[in-house]
Amino acid sequence: MNTVTLRANMAESESLETITEHERILQEIESTDTACVGPTLRSVYDDQPNAHKRFMEKLDARIRNHDREIEKMCNFHHQGFVDAITELLKVRADAEKLMGQVSDTNRRLQDAGREVTAQTEEVIRCRVQQRNMATTVEKLQLCIPVLEMYSKLKEQLESKRYYSALKTMEQLENIYIPRVSQYRFCQIMAETLPKLREEIKEISMSDLKDFLESIRKHSDKIGETAMRQAQQHRTFNSAVQKQDSLSCAKPLYGLNGQTPLHHNGLSTEAADEEEMDEEVLTAQDLVDFSPVYRCLHIYTVLGDRETFENYYRKQRKKQARLVLQPQSNMHETVEGYRKYFNQIVGFFVVEDHILHATQGLVTRAFTDELWNMALSKIIAVLRTHSSYCNDPDLVLELKNLIVIFADTLQGYGFPVNRLFDLLFEVRDQYNETLLKKWALVFRDIFEQDNYSPIPVENEEEYKAVVSRFPFHDAEIEKQQFPKKLPMSQSVPQIYSQVKEFIYASLKFSESLHRSSTEIDDMLRKSTNLLLTRTLSSCLQNLIKKPHIGLTELVQIIINTTHLEHACKYLEDFITNITNVSPETVHTTRLYGLSTFKDARHAAEGEIYTKLNQKIDEFIQLADYEWGMAESDGRASGYLMDLINFLRSTFQVFTHLPGKVAQTACMSACKHLATSLMQMLLDTELKQISMGAIQQFNLDVIQCELFASSEPVPGFQGDTLQLAFIDLRQLLDLFMVWDWSTYLADYGQPTSKYLRVNPSTALALLEKMKDTSKKNNIFSQFRKNDRDKQKLIETVVKQLRSLVNGMSQHS
Repeated sequence: MNTVTLRANMAESESLETITEHERILQEIESTDTACVGPTLRSVYDDQPNAHKRFMEKLDARIRNHDREIEKMCNFHHQGFVDAITELLKVRADAEKLMGQVSDTNRRLQDAGREVTAQTEEVIRCRVQQRNMATTVEKLQLCIPVLEMYSKLKEQLESKRYYSALKTMEQLENIYIPRVSQYRFCQIMAETLPKLREEIKEISMSDLKDFLESIRKHSDKIGETAMRQAQQHRTFNSAVQKQDSLSCAKPLYGLNGQTPLHHNGLSTEAADEEEMDEEVLTAQDLVDFSPVYRCLHIYTVLGDRETFENYYRKQRKKQARLVLQPQSNMHETVEGYRKYFNQIVGFFVVEDHILHATQGLVTRAFTDELWNMALSKIIAVLRTHSSYCNDPDLVLELKNLIVIFADTLQGYGFPVNRLFDLLFEVRDQYNETLLKKWALVFRDIFEQDNYSPIPVENEEEYKAVVSRFPFHDAEIEKQQFPKKLPMSQSVPQIYSQVKEFIYASLKFSESLHRSSTEIDDMLRKSTNLLLTRTLSSCLQNLIKKPHIGLTELVQIIINTTHLEHACKYLEDFITNITNVSPETVHTTRLYGLSTFKDARHAAEGEIYTKLNQKIDEFIQLADYEWGMAESDGRASGYLMDLINFLRSTFQVFTHLPGKVAQTACMSACKHLATSLMQMLLDTELKQISMGAIQQFNLDVIQCELFASSEPVPGFQGDTLQLAFIDLRQLLDLFMVWDWSTYLADYGQPTSKYLRVNPSTALALLEKMKDTSKKNNIFSQFRKNDRDKQKLIETVVKQLRSLVNGMSQHS
């Protein structure tokens, strides 16, 4: 019972729970959106079996309940609905009437608005056009500056203002074209600009090439102008120095007593006035540098400056090599050198202008490199071509050109010390050409000289000679006119020419920026070369000439003596023109004394030689009859002629220094004695008779008489006669036939025949022995002749023994 009750209670409780759940589901269905009902309904089927039936029942009950409520509500509002329908039916008639009115109004409105609509459409179309025009104007306002800039670019290109054109291109690319880059014409412009840049590049490079060709052609004119201005500046400075030196007692130096500074035959002042009138031209006046500036700017703007700099420098180096190449015949005329220097100066003047007018196109290092290369080439060229030059005037003009060339480039900042060093080499060449020229001058003077004392008829002629040559002789000055000066005409001429040489040598020293001491040293050294080499050589050649006789040689010795005395006046002359005291420590002395002494010694030697030659000529005329029985009783004719010649010759020697005349006389007597001795001992002479010995003795006696007559004063005692002592003792030995004394006293210092050599006596005795043999057929019957023959043989044997003893002893 309890179990049933329990189950009944449990069923009741489950039924209550099911009813409550269905109520919740129904409420949820009513309150939930239709799309979300599915899950709610699924929960009905997921519960206890047959629960959906109960749910359906519950749902039907809920529907019925809602129907009852709807019915109640409709019943409550039905009368109001009927009234509303009735009202609507009344409104319907009014609405139809109103609809007709509206339709009529609309029709009339449409008819009236059709024109307005047309006008409105026209207004709309105009507004669209206006908007389009405004847009077009706006876009054109953006495009017009681009087109204007492009048109400006074209004008600049046509007028060759390429740098401005490049700036315009830069503005177009960076500012204007980006604003309207969407348009095709701008794209075409943008594509054209690089091509235009390349065209500008090519055109500017072409202009640069024309510029390089132009400066190559104008370098000569530029250099000429620059060198002329440098010369004017130097001339002006020299004129100022001259004006300053007018108050001094003695100028530094002058040429031929005149101021050394002259220009083309005009005085300095006149030259200055003439040059001041000329317009001063510069490189800019002669060459248009704008192409190189323009090209530099263009390449700088294009970012290719380095390429341009390298090209310019390379081309200028090539032009430098061409400029430095001289013409093969440049050394023939001064114009060749001038043109060469003008081109070089013009080249470096342009480079200097480019260096200062541009920033970095050329650098100081580049110009220094070019100059060093050019300087080495210039020095080599000048060394080569100056060596071909034999004209001192041309060498002097070359020196002046080098000085102006160096001063010009020094004014532009180029170092020129090596050029002045080169001038010392050119100076040596100049001195060599001067020496060659003066060698011809001296040669002409010597050839035209008459080698006789200078005759002076009156005081004027005497002063004329003395004015050219420093001659002072108290005894001659006391003599009455007409009178003769001891030297010949060549002496004052030689002296004057030496001074002219000093003047010519001095010309080269001008403008070398050297001190007076250095100039003095150069003058003295060159003068020494003239005296010791050129004049000395001319004198030596003159002395050796065949046509120069004894009289001429005597005059040459007298001339050299006077020239030697004049050397101190030459030193004073150099001192006066250089204003350097001869007491200066390093002052070079003139070597003229030794030069003239050497020449005089050579002339003296030549006198001795010619005297001996003349004696030989007379000796060759000797015609002795060596087999004569007895002498003629008088001296030979040739010997008397010889003695007369010697007497007249030695009379000419009175003007010579005493020792020279004495030496010449002694030399002549010795040579005569030697020649006579050789004649006796000639190997070709086989036989000599006693008569020939006697004749020969007569000739020797004449020689001794000549020696004792003192042909030249100054000999002491019988000094001159000693030249014939060997002959005298030999002849006395044979004439006296004093063999016993000779043989007995041989070797004794007090021997009467001390100078007779046994070999000499033997040779002569054998010649006489052969004569005795020849006459032996007739003389063998005469006892005296037989005794003499035996004596000769005995003496011969003794002499041979002496000779053999001498040879063994030696």
